[in-house]
Amino acid sequence: MSSPVLVCALRGIDAFQALGAALEQWTQGRDRLSTGDSLPRAVMALTPEVTFRQAILFFTEADFVTGKARFYCLYCCLRTLKPQICFSPSVAESWRCRAESLFSYLQAGAQVLCTVLLIKPGVWSRRLPRILRNLHLEKFSVVGMKHLDLEAAAASALVPPEVQQDPAAVEAHCTYLTSGTALVLCLQRPNAVKKLMDLLGPEDPQLAQALDPCLWRAQYGTSTVQNGFYGSKSYPMAVRDVKLFFPEGLCCAQTQTVQEEEV
Repeated sequence: MSSPVLVCALRGIDAFQALGAALEQWTQGRDRLSTGDSLPRAVMALTPEVTFRQAILFFTEADFVTGKARFYCLYCCLRTLKPQICFSPSVAESWRCRAESLFSYLQAGAQVLCTVLLIKPGVWSRRLPRILRNLHLEKFSVVGMKHLDLEAAAASALVPPEVQQDPAAVEAHCTYLTSGTALVLCLQRPNAVKKLMDLLGPEDPQLAQALDPCLWRAQYGTSTVQNGFYGSKSYPMAVRDVKLFFPEGLCCAQTQTVQEEEV
């Protein structure tokens, strides 16, 4: 076969199941469009073991973007069917160690992560018992807690990125966040960042109400400013927020992820 193929190394939550479902939908759509072989076809590795064996055929260590021994990559590379492998002993040994790390990562499953939940002024003093109970039901562990009066610099760091270009909106957020005492929680569980975002819902309480009245911002928010909660929207932001609000450290066991980020 002379045509090139696209080889991808993908990372995601429940990657095997999610990719399998996506490919099934794509295949069904392709079959409806054409009965011939003119449209591309896709295959995927079905287990971590197969993924490991195929990864070392098509990729070298330099192909991956790594961060402190973990893979943060969505990497696509156009290759011919003949793999290009470097046989340098030093590179091969280096890749062997990295490949073993990747194999261990594939088997490890969901990472236990930390994220930050800030309960805004006027909400936590009335609703804290219920909020803590709901966090327990969602299998979050509270590994850090403090109430504080936010300074302007810290408050501005919590303003949603989509309103950063509107000075009036930024001022409104900062004024509210500094108007009283807030409660900051550091939470831990597998896939903590995404799970917390799923619980909070959109920044706009009205939109949250339309999507699902059980979303926390739908229950506790009254406007896009007074929406009850701030939550770290991504893992890098969670790391930043933990270091911002808990510079003294956390009471949780030092998981590998926490150690690597020096949280």
